[in-house]
Amino acid sequence: MAEPDTSRDIDQAASDWAARLDRGPLSPETDARLQAWLSGDPRRKGALLRARAVSMMSESAQALGRDFDPAAFEPARRPLLASVSRRQALAWAGAGATAAGLAALALPAAARTVISTERGEIRLAPLKDGSTVLLNTETRIRVRYSDGERRVTLLEGEAYFAVARDEARPFIVEVNGRRLRTTQAGFRVRKLDRDPVDVLVNQGRVELSPALALTANTRLILSDGPSAAERPQPIAPEAVTRDLAWREGKLAFEGETLKQAADTFARYSQTRILVPDAALAREPVAGLFASNDPVGFSRAIASVFDARLEQQGGDVVLTRAAPVAATSSAAAQ
Repeated sequence: MAEPDTSRDIDQAASDWAARLDRGPLSPETDARLQAWLSGDPRRKGALLRARAVSMMSESAQALGRDFDPAAFEPARRPLLASVSRRQALAWAGAGATAAGLAALALPAAARTVISTERGEIRLAPLKDGSTVLLNTETRIRVRYSDGERRVTLLEGEAYFAVARDEARPFIVEVNGRRLRTTQAGFRVRKLDRDPVDVLVNQGRVELSPALALTANTRLILSDGPSAAERPQPIAPEAVTRDLAWREGKLAFEGETLKQAADTFARYSQTRILVPDAALAREPVAGLFASNDPVGFSRAIASVFDARLEQQGGDVVLTRAAPVAATSSAAAQ
């Protein structure tokens, strides 16, 4: 009995298949071998998605067919972040590289001002005390500094705060009437539509009250008001890294459904990913993808899940034909 492939074996094979797919459409025989390989181990689909996410170039549109017009999907503004190398993507470059890459976009924050981003935009805002705020797509904050405190109100969206130490003046993030307080920390606060406020701390200590504090690698979902049920939850470091991948202009998935992934991409681009097939929409997705490239993500999904990709106006539609066996059985009845 043959021994199962190791994770390294699967990743190597996935890398080889990704390279073949990047060179152009597969022949029917080669595609059949790919589908057989994918069906042999449930880990292989995720491995191929990860390999394609790293190696895929946005300008390559071969998988869409000869009639595809890439101009229809070009973003309205220049992409914020350049493509990273395979090694950089696999290494999950840190926040320091992000700050350097975004330095040209940095805008000085006045004592009382509103800073915002549009869809698909990420902006680094340095504050006058040495702290910084990194605003994700469609985010708005209000900065109000005084002699006694440093206060930032998150009005909507998602922001990462890197707080410089100042024991005399606490740094306060106000969101939905709640106050997060620290003297020095690195943490993310997310306020999206009707979802509850989500706080993630990856450095330092952040307090909601003397009795409730978050430390490094902890997360808290806020209720509408103080509640005894609010308890910080420990988060694995790799999960924190995935959650904060947007700081590098990336989206990281580890088992989310295709529908959830499509909804996440919708935050960053006018190009929507539509998945009318309910079974396909439930397929799990794993990998690291450029947040401003929904078409490239869709190409990877189409190749891994044997789906068809079509352009309908400004949207990308992913569909999958019913299995031949099932179709024949239905016809026989």
